[in-house]
Amino acid sequence: MSGGPSSLVSRVKCLYRKILRLHGMLPMDLKALGDQYVKDEFRRHKTVSPAEAQRFLEEWEAYASVLLQQTSKSIQNPSQKTSYGIALTKENLNDLREEQIGQLHELMQEATKPNRQFNIAEDPVEKS
Repeated sequence: MSGGPSSLVSRVKCLYRKILRLHGMLPMDLKALGDQYVKDEFRRHKTVSPAEAQRFLEEWEAYASVLLQQTSKSIQNPSQKTSYGIALTKENLNDLREEQIGQLHELMQEATKPNRQFNIAEDPVEKS
């Protein structure tokens, strides 16, 4: 994402810091996993085209928005178990490139390791 206007660089840095702050409100294992993933993704997208940078920012801003809602809900109702994230639709999955599918698979493997100390609620698979 380098080489773009300074406002884009500023927007990226601000979003990056916001996401890491939001991760600070997650359970420790989710925070560690999320922080590493975010760092890798932002690093991996440093030199993308302006169009790709815009799409990247939009997706991560949407993620930050959902995470803000979920962490706020967790703070407001600490006795209730909070589920984090959103389910991917078939359309979302169909829009992914091979590389993204591989990354998603790696993330799923890391998140579902047998010795993990957090639980991921699985939604029933949509049937068509």
